[in-house]
Amino acid sequence: MTGAHYISVILPLKLEWEPCYALPDGTDPGQVGRGDRVKVMFANREYSGVISATGITPDTDPGKIKPILYIEKDMEKIFPEEIELWRKVADYYLCTVGEVYKAAYPYGKINLEEARAAAKSKVRERREKLLESIRGKISRLEVRLEKKKELLAKARKESVKEGYAEDISEIEAEIGRAREALEAAGRSGLNGTDYNSSIDAPGITLSEAQNKAFSEIQAGFKARKPVLLHGVTGSGKTEIYMKLAHNALSRNRNVLYLVPEIALSRQLEDRLYEYFGERLMVFHSAESAASKRNVAERIRTSSEGYIVLGTRSSLFLPHHDLGLIIVDEEHDNSYKQDSPAPRYNGRDTALILHQIHGCDIILGSATPSLEELYNCQAGRHVLVELKERYHGSESSDIEIIDTKAERRKRGMNGNFSRKLIDHMNRALEQGGQIMILRSRRAWAPVMQCDSCGEIVKCPHCNVSLSYHKDGRMVCHYCGHSERYTGGCTKCTGTLISLGAGTQKIEEEAAALFPEARIARLDSDTAQNKAFETKTIKGFAKGEIDILIGTQIVTKGFDFSNLTLVAVIAADALLGMQDFRADEKAFQLLEQFRGRCGRRDRKGLFVIQTSQPEHPVYKKIADNEPAGLNAGLMQERKDFNFPPFSRIVEITVKDTYEDRAERMAQRLGRTLRNIFDPDGSPVLGSPVTGPYSPVVSKIADQHIRTIRISLKKDRNLSTGKKAIKEAVRDFEKSQKYDGHIVINVDPS
Repeated sequence: MTGAHYISVILPLKLEWEPCYALPDGTDPGQVGRGDRVKVMFANREYSGVISATGITPDTDPGKIKPILYIEKDMEKIFPEEIELWRKVADYYLCTVGEVYKAAYPYGKINLEEARAAAKSKVRERREKLLESIRGKISRLEVRLEKKKELLAKARKESVKEGYAEDISEIEAEIGRAREALEAAGRSGLNGTDYNSSIDAPGITLSEAQNKAFSEIQAGFKARKPVLLHGVTGSGKTEIYMKLAHNALSRNRNVLYLVPEIALSRQLEDRLYEYFGERLMVFHSAESAASKRNVAERIRTSSEGYIVLGTRSSLFLPHHDLGLIIVDEEHDNSYKQDSPAPRYNGRDTALILHQIHGCDIILGSATPSLEELYNCQAGRHVLVELKERYHGSESSDIEIIDTKAERRKRGMNGNFSRKLIDHMNRALEQGGQIMILRSRRAWAPVMQCDSCGEIVKCPHCNVSLSYHKDGRMVCHYCGHSERYTGGCTKCTGTLISLGAGTQKIEEEAAALFPEARIARLDSDTAQNKAFETKTIKGFAKGEIDILIGTQIVTKGFDFSNLTLVAVIAADALLGMQDFRADEKAFQLLEQFRGRCGRRDRKGLFVIQTSQPEHPVYKKIADNEPAGLNAGLMQERKDFNFPPFSRIVEITVKDTYEDRAERMAQRLGRTLRNIFDPDGSPVLGSPVTGPYSPVVSKIADQHIRTIRISLKKDRNLSTGKKAIKEAVRDFEKSQKYDGHIVINVDPS
């Protein structure tokens, strides 16, 4: 191919290099550039690739270089910032650029006209929902207003009258703002089809404490540093986010608003739409391919400021002119992707995106991660604290119930203590709502033979099968299901249930409170998007009295009439074999506590535990998160755990257990030779393992784990690179066809 021009191409494959291709004869090199999409052949298959460089000099025989098939002119051009993000993510998380590209663009070519039509339909639907939501809000506020007026009329003490008068004034102001929002939404035109039109944003009113925090955040931005907003639950962090977003949009800069889970996105969508109208776009895995492609196209071509509400995958959208990134609930483990590659953390990747675009970034949480607190202590990030709850409401009272003592006194009714039952009766009598947390779903987590003691396990994983009320025993790892017969397959004994999941808790609650309206929300029920949305909205409207659920119910929901939250079998939260177990348990419990007692009603948080003296419970009861964090930070330092080190976890998976063990041992020796060349003792080695994790078999894959703890110094990147090269060379030399996974910063 005389006078050929050569390009390198990123393919959506696990390749350590970027293949070289030639432009066909007659192609004007000036019309082809970095970021263009091309169709090529690789290993006898067609792929859509991205040009990463042009005018390159091939390092192989030009006669062996294949030409591209054609330039995909109907496919969008990739921005330079996108490719830069892919490279940085690949470098940090020890994967390939191709794997990041595959994750960033999972959707293929679709009919854009159909996508746009679907988007316009969604706009009309969203507007209808918005109007319904605002009307419902006004109606609920008017009911509250009338109750307050009645109480004011009956009150005798002047101080009580003043309190009710203040509440009435506040509610009336809130009704006024809601009516303004309703009028603005109506003016936008329900029959309109221009999805780029914008609804006038109602004013965002901040309290004195919020304004102070807002000013400190602005000062942090001026210093060009990321800001951590540590605001207690119910302090009004969302209002601050919205004002920051409004400021960015007013400068015609774009906004990315990250949430850890889809459920939080659904809750926030209506609220943000009320303020930002059609500038708001939503992006997460539950959206259709057409919807996601439409969002990507709108962002790519947008000349007006936009705000994207999304989960971690929205980081890879074709952002430009980013002015602000918001990372809500930065501590949440859901930001971490475990599989497939890239195994990235959304929070940390957002910080990379912030560096690329030079934009402002704020990370918010009521229970910040130790990593973020460490960054603030080191001066890399700015800490802003918001200690007052919105509307001046008080933090919930806490009661810790010792279930061992209650059982000795016969004070337990199933999984409910008499004390908790009394609290629940009182809350229901006063018209309040209740939320119950149980960290295990199904009816019973374990089924055991009463004769031989055999526990029924999954044939494909080394975990117990959970019994569900529909008569199935299910593995919650691989999905294996089998019919419950009641009898042991090893002997003639009978299967009995051990423990209680959300289904059993729901059943017991129904028996204890027959008049109450009860619902359950866990990963079984939440698989149905419509049911999940209906349940959350039903609880918000007061149509449900008691909501029972797993960790889903602890996530950032705001329910004004929730007066009691309780944890059943709280000790299960502390039983993880993880150096982060106490931190995670504290975060979850504190987040859950914050769900109740908002607005004008003080709440109660009840913890049922057999370990009432555990430091996590004591610090929550004493309202001393700083004390717990300080202790945990010192513990991490003593044992060289993050944030004082960087952990890289290597997992060997194989269908044959003996081969998994053998290969893991060999790889472990290889890594020790790199990091302990002098043969230092294992106790002082940064390399731990291989060892069998708690769940050492999933979906017929036997698992062995090697953990490497790297110092956070100038040699960190060199150490990470050495790990990647060692694994790659090991796979080649051993001709190993099993599966080796590298996970940086495992959750």
